[in-house]
Amino acid sequence: MRKVVLIDDHVLLRASLAFIINSFPEYSVLFEANNGKHFTELINPENLPHLVIMDVSMPIMNGFETALWISNHYPQIKIITLSMLNDERTIIRMLKNGAKGYLLKECDVEELKKAMDDVMNKGIYINQILYKNIVDTINGHQHSEEHEQQVAFDMSEREKEFLKLLCTDKSYKEIAAAMFLSPRTIDGYRDSLFEKLKVASRIGLVLFAIRNQVTQV
Repeated sequence: MRKVVLIDDHVLLRASLAFIINSFPEYSVLFEANNGKHFTELINPENLPHLVIMDVSMPIMNGFETALWISNHYPQIKIITLSMLNDERTIIRMLKNGAKGYLLKECDVEELKKAMDDVMNKGIYINQILYKNIVDTINGHQHSEEHEQQVAFDMSEREKEFLKLLCTDKSYKEIAAAMFLSPRTIDGYRDSLFEKLKVASRIGLVLFAIRNQVTQV
């Protein structure tokens, strides 16, 4: 039995989610928490959950802080974000802080179950709606894993440095300053990688960096 903890300040949503998860034969809800601080007070090192499903926007200790705390103290616990937020910076920051899956609260039960299974069995899951927007190629097809590995192998050290900074919450202007380069040069790095990988968003580049171990989450 895989033990799950729910962290969300909306009691009704949390209760509904607990009911759904407890209906899955291989999962059970260990406990629920109102926010990250509440979670740190309830967690028992001798009875750890396998999976935490959490919101981002919470009082006292939000999802960013909670994911980072879990990653630092109990890295064996898998994390799925369940949020109304779908902006690039939020998704990137949650992935960087340790989340292995990102779901929107509008998802259906089948997607929730698949996300839980994929994170437990494969290590990562991204919502299919986000995935389509993030890593689709220009012509509607994804590059092969072999192609990605070749691009990663051929990258310069400066491109790798750019990708690592891209995986933070820094703006493109801040990345340019950190690398002592002009914004135009940074735009060139970005556009070149967009073309090589046939992606059209920052998150697509971040996922490439994660999959090919250019950066770690």
